[in-house]
Amino acid sequence: MTQGFGLSVAARAALLQRLSRRRGEAEAPGPAESPGRDLTTLPGLRDIEMVREAGQALGFENPFFRQHEGVAGARTVIGGKPYVNFASYNYLGLNGDPRIAAAAKAAIDRHGVSASASRLASGERPVHGALEAALAANYEAEACLAFVSGHATNVTVIGHLLGPRDLVLHDQLIHNSVAEGARLSGARRIAFPHNDWQAAERELAAHRRRHGRALLVLEGHYSMDGDAPELAPFAAMARRHDALLMVDEAHALGVLGATGRGSFEHCGVAAGAVDIWMGTLSKTLSACGGYIAARRPLVDLLRHSAPGFVYSVGLAPPLAAAALESLAVMQAEPWRVTRLQANAALFLGLAREAGFDVGSSAGIGIVPVILGSSVAAARMAAALFEAGVNVQPILFPVVPERAARLRFFLSAKHAEGEIRQTVAAMAAARDGMAPARVA
Repeated sequence: MTQGFGLSVAARAALLQRLSRRRGEAEAPGPAESPGRDLTTLPGLRDIEMVREAGQALGFENPFFRQHEGVAGARTVIGGKPYVNFASYNYLGLNGDPRIAAAAKAAIDRHGVSASASRLASGERPVHGALEAALAANYEAEACLAFVSGHATNVTVIGHLLGPRDLVLHDQLIHNSVAEGARLSGARRIAFPHNDWQAAERELAAHRRRHGRALLVLEGHYSMDGDAPELAPFAAMARRHDALLMVDEAHALGVLGATGRGSFEHCGVAAGAVDIWMGTLSKTLSACGGYIAARRPLVDLLRHSAPGFVYSVGLAPPLAAAALESLAVMQAEPWRVTRLQANAALFLGLAREAGFDVGSSAGIGIVPVILGSSVAAARMAAALFEAGVNVQPILFPVVPERAARLRFFLSAKHAEGEIRQTVAAMAAARDGMAPARVA
């Protein structure tokens, strides 16, 4: 019988005993600190320390914050060694493309590195408007607004648009930024079972009349599980109950749909069926930031009053230029989307054939390999790293302990041989054999 990080009861007891000894050795008496100034008691800090100490006690190298010595695309260099890389959102291989770098450099030469203040205070740069117009066109929307941070886009927009009398209904696996925005707004927040539009409608029908505005929030492509919702029934249901529909396209743009336009293209739904399109510039578009594409009145309101836009520095011109050029290349070279989707489908199929649990992944750009315990996931990631494959383990408490996994982000630039060798290396590590080196 196993419990707690996939360890047997005896192994877990031995680990806890070792951690206790380590903590006793480390906690030598020091100057007393007043409770309000004692930073060691900050919520969550002890949990972080316990996980770190557990990894050290089990002999695991910390897999996080490794330094990449160049562009982290389908391949990377860490510690002077080459690796096949599945830990970056560089879906179409555009980060590092000379055309994108040239666009960013030209923007630096023209505007400098920074916008230097908020756009409301310091004025626009032409590249901001060009990027927003291109993104609005992608979603067939009337207008678009670009923000300096993807996470902050959801926080400030949801937090600003809704209030205590309102309702936010979201998928139970929604991104932290949506949950934080809903919390900031003070609106009532209800989560429904993952991708279950019928359950969502039951909740909306039961609670809608007691609230002012209602916002239904989905992700177009879920980054932890690699699956996608059926957009049409959610859109129809939102209209039936007088709710706004918002879709987070962070991992959908450039990934879903025949040409990468996103979840509406993937689902065959008119782009106008969604009221608020949110996305990020840091994945397919190889920059950093977020955006909202919607009807003009909403965008005008955000432009003049959203705290995360009005009171934040504007998007850096070189980042706006990189995102704009990346979008243009995506549209001009749809083969990149085709190759990404083929690579993801190949990885998904091979992993299933090898007996791995890939959950509900659609095999479009993201494939999780669920290993069932944090120790198993950490061990597998370490074995693959030794074999030349860089992939991050997702451990408890980020996911439930039984759902600990490796999360593979595929790229258009991965070679078929690299994918096949990686799955073979996973199977070898699982079966207790030393994997052959991939990179």
